[in-house]
Amino acid sequence: MGISAALLLPAAAWAGSSQKHAHQDSSGKSDAKLPPLKVSIDRSKVDLADHHLEVKLSRAAESVHIKVIDDSGDVLADETQDFKGKPAGTPLIVTWSPKNDSPVARIEVFGYDTRGYYAGVAIVPWSVSIPHQEVLFDTDKALIKASEKPKIEDSYAKIKQAIKEHKDLGSIKLFIGGHTDTVGSAAHNMELSRRRARAIAAWFRHRGIHIPVYYAGFGESVPAVKTADNVDEPRNRRVDYILAIDPPQMKSGSSVAWHHG
Repeated sequence: MGISAALLLPAAAWAGSSQKHAHQDSSGKSDAKLPPLKVSIDRSKVDLADHHLEVKLSRAAESVHIKVIDDSGDVLADETQDFKGKPAGTPLIVTWSPKNDSPVARIEVFGYDTRGYYAGVAIVPWSVSIPHQEVLFDTDKALIKASEKPKIEDSYAKIKQAIKEHKDLGSIKLFIGGHTDTVGSAAHNMELSRRRARAIAAWFRHRGIHIPVYYAGFGESVPAVKTADNVDEPRNRRVDYILAIDPPQMKSGSSVAWHHG
């Protein structure tokens, strides 16, 4: 999945040089004619558990500086790695060593090219899963029954409280992900999980939740418990309620088409 990273600094900003005139290289190309330096992070390659991510620069890379911040604002890591002029577009694996195990809320990355220019991007990989009682649906149905309303009402209260506690992190969104067991065809289960996730997303929206709500169906592709095909496993019939700034990464590793609820 591509990332919507927040730009920290103007691309191609001058990085502390005292030069007042545009530099020309051996080919006669002036710095002033260079396209803006771009720094990108592959969202699917961000691994918080193993403390590394993948960065690309649009020009030859001299170094990358990374700052990792937890949800209380404390800096977990502040490090620079040398890439010795790696060609433009080369995947650069950037690692960090956090001082403790606090959850990561924000990562700032500054890429420096070989001419002394730099640009920065930030991602907010923070997310929190809301514990909840599962809404039970009738077979092959996506209608929320009246008997299930107290469960989802309780979840609504927990979501509101979590939003209040983390409001300073940025624009929080609610992501609803539906899952099924392996009974039935994969295509049928994908559609059924999507309809159920959409129903729950719509319930939260109509209830008055004041943040954007997105939903997606995963069918049987991200099981909580691995099983053979056509196994009735209640633990796999579930829905995730996730608060996040950026779209959360799922264990399947594939791109997720989140729909606005």
